[in-house]
Amino acid sequence: MNRGMGSHEHRRGPREQVTGGEWIYGRNPVYETLRAGRRTVMEMVLPPPNRGEDDLIAQLRATAAARGIVCRSEDRERLDKFTHFGHHQGVALKVSPYSYVDFADVASEAADDENALVVVLDHLEDPQNVGSILRTALCAGATGVVIPEDRACGITPAAVRASAGASEHLKIARVVNVVRAMKELQEAGVWFTGLDWGDDAKPYTEIDFTGRAGLVVGAEGAGISRLVRETCDFVAELPMPGGFESLNAGVAAGIALYEILRQRISSGK
Repeated sequence: MNRGMGSHEHRRGPREQVTGGEWIYGRNPVYETLRAGRRTVMEMVLPPPNRGEDDLIAQLRATAAARGIVCRSEDRERLDKFTHFGHHQGVALKVSPYSYVDFADVASEAADDENALVVVLDHLEDPQNVGSILRTALCAGATGVVIPEDRACGITPAAVRASAGASEHLKIARVVNVVRAMKELQEAGVWFTGLDWGDDAKPYTEIDFTGRAGLVVGAEGAGISRLVRETCDFVAELPMPGGFESLNAGVAAGIALYEILRQRISSGK
């Protein structure tokens, strides 16, 4: 099986010393990290070779051999420690830390694309939520993602795992001031909608998401911070007739992102 893995990733020679780095784990995250080619690859851990291994493991093993990536097997206990007991499926990749893009790159692309879609994560701290949103954002065609530098989950190995490797293909910028970044994007023509409740909130299906659009997702529990909310052009809420007003941030973002995609498909954009 050839899943189209690129060949342009950075890699070290077999005699270079391994220093620093972090462990990406799980079959799909490792595959997507290699395919994206944005990180320096140090070494790979795979299960011992066997004739009955699945196609993806065979593909990873062949890729390691073709690119001169050091590949070895490791016992479960040590691999658990490397990955902080993450769900690694016997597969891990030691790589350089995640490479964020400059915010200017996201702003420039939004200015150039009349159908840009920018997702802002307002101090989310759960890597599962962050990863889930990144995965959906990529599927929905997001132009870029903006996250704060402090009091927020970055693109950690756990977030990469939760995104199934989608994080490796997105333009993600970290900023000191989210409000300032939003205002700069608004000057480029982006209209921001924050997911929240309140008297000023409209049903999410009544917001026009065509054209340049931004979606703001608030932190678990706290929601969108006051200044960020005030900077939004619109506030959208999701109906909850079940009487249980507590929706996971990743799920809420996914619903909104696919409403954005639905509107764009319907309008031919």
